[in-house]
Amino acid sequence: MKLFGSVCFYILAFGIAGYAAFAYGFMPLGSLVHPDMTLNFLAHKTGIYLHVFASLIALSLSPFQFSGWLRTTRPRLHRFIGRIYLIGVTLGGLSGLYMSTLAFCGLVAKLGFACLAVCWLLTGLRAFQTIRRGVVQEHRKWVVRNVSLTLAAVTLRIYLPSSMIVGIPFEIAYPVIAWLSWVPNLLVAEWMLTGTYRNLSQPQAFRGSA
Repeated sequence: MKLFGSVCFYILAFGIAGYAAFAYGFMPLGSLVHPDMTLNFLAHKTGIYLHVFASLIALSLSPFQFSGWLRTTRPRLHRFIGRIYLIGVTLGGLSGLYMSTLAFCGLVAKLGFACLAVCWLLTGLRAFQTIRRGVVQEHRKWVVRNVSLTLAAVTLRIYLPSSMIVGIPFEIAYPVIAWLSWVPNLLVAEWMLTGTYRNLSQPQAFRGSA
């Protein structure tokens, strides 16, 4: 099950990163988004491109943050990838915060994407601060939270076409997805952390059930 989850993680991260690289690197800007959003994209090219490609870097590197093999056998490479990942998060989060003020479908969507950007930046900052202090377990927890928000890029692109398939009008779906794309991700991350670290703190339970 763990292997299956890891494979899915890599496939989804690389798949969406590849899609974004193609859509924004080789297609006309705004050609693959809702027509009402195209003018916004064209009017703020720098913000869009910075957000997309910085986030693309973070997304494509996110699976490697959990590679035990990389941490133990290539610690320098692990740290280097982690730094590049956090640079992607920082640039993607700041540009995302700016672009959230221009989000389509009104205040609810703007607030949803703004809160995502702020949480992404803050969890990235906490991940950096904890590893600088050498608090490895706390660092790992903040990385889990941060990556769950990085994966909003994936869930967003699952929910949007799904809402179109079932016939939900874009004007209704988009503000909801602005929140749905990341809040459940973060809740799942917290649930996983609660179970993982409670078990780690109670080794007797493992021995008793063996």
